[in-house]
Amino acid sequence: MIPRPDTELLIEKILKIYSNKSQLQILDIGTGSGCIILSLLKERKKDYGTGIDISKKSINVSKINAKLLNLSNRTKFFHSSIDNFNIGKYDLIVSNPPYIELLNLKYLEKDVVNFEPKLALNGGLDGFSKIKTVIFKASSLIKKKGKLILEIGFNQKDKVKEMLKKQGFYVNHTFQDHGNNDRCIISTKI
Repeated sequence: MIPRPDTELLIEKILKIYSNKSQLQILDIGTGSGCIILSLLKERKKDYGTGIDISKKSINVSKINAKLLNLSNRTKFFHSSIDNFNIGKYDLIVSNPPYIELLNLKYLEKDVVNFEPKLALNGGLDGFSKIKTVIFKASSLIKKKGKLILEIGFNQKDKVKEMLKKQGFYVNHTFQDHGNNDRCIISTKI
């Protein structure tokens, strides 16, 4: 649940996409510590955010962080899997879902493996199981012309773009992380 520089890039891109004049309802799927949703709300004073996570500990940490940042009045956090979440319609959905293949977990750097919950890393056998679920569910939770922004693994761009198109999203842009790896996909519900 430690924010990485790549996640900061995601936040910077979102801030560039939206003007401060608009008011957004934002959903953060797999919110973890709340770093994405709370960073956005701290910068964008009119927005409201919802974070969901299957980890009760993560939700508790998110609530504490929201309180520390004086954002409790503009955030809601739910202990829920995305499969069971059906509350609201959103202008923007963000997610940094687990996308690492199960067999590759043992090869991760020590600072990742030793300090991150396995739940936040394990993307299933092929690395796509959580991404697929997020895209499928987001297609019903997002408003028309709303944006879905996903953080992905360095080798997942083409398959994720295909999944997005099948669920009625137009792929706007893919951007790279500090290591020049494909890292995020910005899409719009059509």
